[in-house]
Amino acid sequence: MSGVGYRQLWAADPGGWRSAGVAWAGLTGPVEARVGELGAAGARLRGGWSGAASTAADARLAGLGAELASIIPALIEVDQVLAELAGRLTVAKARLAEAVAQADASGLVVDRAGLVHVDPARLRPTERAGVAAARVTAALRDALDGAGAADRVAADRLDELARAAGSGWASPPPPGRPAADAAPTLVRAWWSGLTSAQRRWLIGHEGALVGRLDGVPVAARDQANRLRLGVWRAELLAERRRLLARVPPGSLRSLRLHGLAGRLSGLDALAGRLAAGGEPRAYLLGLDAAGEGRAVVALGDPDHADRILTYVPGMGSGLDDAPGELGRAARVLDRCVTLAPAERSAAVLWLDYDAPDFVTDAASAGLARDAGPALHRFQEGLRASHEGPPARQTVLGHSYGSLVVGTAAREHGLAADALVFVGSPGVGASHAAELGVPPGEVWASRAPDDVIRAARPLDEFGRRALLGSAPLAAALGWPDRTGHELWFGHDPSDPGFGGRVFGSGRGGHTGYWDQGNPAVDGMARVVLGR
Repeated sequence: MSGVGYRQLWAADPGGWRSAGVAWAGLTGPVEARVGELGAAGARLRGGWSGAASTAADARLAGLGAELASIIPALIEVDQVLAELAGRLTVAKARLAEAVAQADASGLVVDRAGLVHVDPARLRPTERAGVAAARVTAALRDALDGAGAADRVAADRLDELARAAGSGWASPPPPGRPAADAAPTLVRAWWSGLTSAQRRWLIGHEGALVGRLDGVPVAARDQANRLRLGVWRAELLAERRRLLARVPPGSLRSLRLHGLAGRLSGLDALAGRLAAGGEPRAYLLGLDAAGEGRAVVALGDPDHADRILTYVPGMGSGLDDAPGELGRAARVLDRCVTLAPAERSAAVLWLDYDAPDFVTDAASAGLARDAGPALHRFQEGLRASHEGPPARQTVLGHSYGSLVVGTAAREHGLAADALVFVGSPGVGASHAAELGVPPGEVWASRAPDDVIRAARPLDEFGRRALLGSAPLAAALGWPDRTGHELWFGHDPSDPGFGGRVFGSGRGGHTGYWDQGNPAVDGMARVVLGR
């Protein structure tokens, strides 16, 4: 074992690498400003200058602007590389600390060179002590090997970027593009067959496609979508101008303006989180400003994580409250990191469906059915783009989101090792065995004061209303006489459903993520497989 490597890892500062990456990404703003200035200069020239010289100058300015713009994805990529390096170093340092703690518990000491010795004051040299020393040595080697691999990967990617700076950032790929709903394995195969220059061209020129293709690596989707943040904001501002110009003043316009303001606020908050860096790094995997708005955001890099949580929120979710929903995913992820610092975890907010706005909308399973294919494809994409041994994938649904998850699992199948339902009105199934995950990996929790427990008709009129508005309940054979049926099937928090239940403190329908609620610990332990 290299003593230098041991000391280097102890002294390594992951936060420094992370800050350096944020600084590189921060250069995108000044570069974009310069591109805009070149465009404005060209417009001024065209307004008062004509002829061959004017045409040549205009072409030169346009070329300079294009060259500058082509650098922006590389700046984002440097940030990604250094954030990934920081994350892997953090895990390696945690493994190193665990190995040293293991040595101390076994009566061993690790010297400054990283060598393991028996502590004569606590333990005699015996065969058993030798076995313990070998185990600690292997753990130290694992930590150092992880740090060394992270260093090599980062160095190789930065070297490739440096070479591209001399040979050209981008080049057009061959014809042919996957359809938006193509199988993620086919998308991954297509992407793998492209050169780095061709991928950068697609990110810069066809970002709307790349940013939403399940099966494209997370880093590429993040680059493409970050480049389009300005486009989405401009769309919302244009929508506001149209509304002010065409809709007479009144309650309808006020309502629409309020919704627009919420979406703008949500978009700006997400953009702020992306620009600020923070730990863990955020990856923008999808966004749509139309309607109520949609967003798919990962905290940590799912392509290199050991454990991945996909969180699907419920009724009333949209772009306006995406930052708040992302905060819920972050609380579970924080607990995962606390419980397992030597493992790499990531959490994804998946808000890529039209969530119901009102209780009347939520009484139907239609929106959940509509969301099923997209959630199925997204989970398959996480599998397809992942590097290294398969990650443990957990999908969590809250409220109506639990119906989305359950329906997708039942009707399409989900690439998931575990399913979690909190505050559920039913998941579109009568038993856990229908959901297609390993036995014992369907989990549920319901707060003692969650009003969702009342989401069941109590009389014949209510039954008729339910069966009329939610035909899925009829298809599942509702109502039965067990007293455990909710709007959309058997209560998943009832032991008779066949799943496993973890506890929650009081907090109503939305308090599962509140500080001190044991439900957060329960969700995190499922994600970690504990």
